Amino acid sequence: MYKKICVIGLGYIGLPTASLLAVKGYEVHGVDINRQAVESINQGEVHIYEPDLDIMVKAAIQSGQLHVSSEPEEADIFIVAVPTPFQDDHKPNISYVYDATMAIAPYIRPGNLVILESTSPIGTTEKIVNWILEARTDLSVSETSHSICNRIYVAHCPERVMPGQILRELVENDRIIGGIDSPSTKKTVEFYKQFVSGEILETNARTAEMAKLTENSFRDVNIAFANELSLICDHLDISVWELIRLANHHPRVQILQPGPGVGGHCIAVDPWFLVDAAPEQAKLIRTARIVNDYKPGYVVDRVSERAGRFKSPVIACLGLAFKANMNDLRESPAVKIVEHLSKLEVGTIYVAEPHIKELPESLLLMHVSLMAAEEAIRKSDIVLLLVNHDVFKDIDSNLLKEKIVIDTRGFFN
Repeated sequence: MYKKICVIGLGYIGLPTASLLAVKGYEVHGVDINRQAVESINQGEVHIYEPDLDIMVKAAIQSGQLHVSSEPEEADIFIVAVPTPFQDDHKPNISYVYDATMAIAPYIRPGNLVILESTSPIGTTEKIVNWILEARTDLSVSETSHSICNRIYVAHCPERVMPGQILRELVENDRIIGGIDSPSTKKTVEFYKQFVSGEILETNARTAEMAKLTENSFRDVNIAFANELSLICDHLDISVWELIRLANHHPRVQILQPGPGVGGHCIAVDPWFLVDAAPEQAKLIRTARIVNDYKPGYVVDRVSERAGRFKSPVIACLGLAFKANMNDLRESPAVKIVEHLSKLEVGTIYVAEPHIKELPESLLLMHVSLMAAEEAIRKSDIVLLLVNHDVFKDIDSNLLKEKIVIDTRGFFN
């Protein structure tokens, strides 16, 4: 029976996973290179926002089942949940996975299970095996009579949660588990069945890796279709919001809503992993990425054109997060739009983002001001709605009269 778990990476996936396992009764050792985050967690505090995560982390720390540091420890199971960004040329960057693997390699013992949860390029789980065996020639992943006593188990189980629902979905969502071999898959399934109520789906490591990339690419392609429709409708002077509403009355049509682009660490990143793996075959996926990456610049052009009508324009930008009702700014198209508008010096820019206390450094350096939504609107000539936060529903519609409103979410329609 597995008793101790070492979780590498205490971000949006690692920290909820570590705290959940701790309250389930496992002894959990969390590891992160961010020393400030380590100090906060050890005090029962959180450095990221996720509903109810602070309560769970405090309970896990106070129970003594969760403790964190900057160095790994010996454990029965090692879970790697570190970032996997892409580089400027859209090439995958798995250096964090490599660093995490090298960090745990000295602590791995025969019989241990190593699980990669980070969304990764196809073949990354196999690379983890190679890295471990290069660092630890005393270990094995085979079951021959000479090596079975030294064998370890390695598998990929991609996270499939949505920010804002992570703690619930960690338990309720179906999970895909792909080991480097059948014994690794079985060992991993046995572990996840202890705390996951959703269905456990077994496959191999490469298919598990591609499944997660496929899920996010599917979303990206469908968002790109909606975004391209919005471009066509602007050109033809048609309301895209009315168009989609009408088209979705067809029993086999369900078009998503367009927006200012695509953000977050998953949908805006993962499709590039498939493009990199099969550049000649992934034509549609590449095109979807191009369409969605084009949209922020298109929004900037629309704002700039309207700002040119004023001598000293003031622009109120509503929302910075990559999705509604969150404070997560990762890969946010709203942030990119505000940054671009600032660089172009199209006017004075006020930002209303009720889920953060201060602006990211890039915007502070550009002298962008953070303020309440209604105050920003009152002072503005142009209102740019970038994120459909629920709190914006309370905005007095009378404030929008006499303003130029650019609504990238169909929020005021």
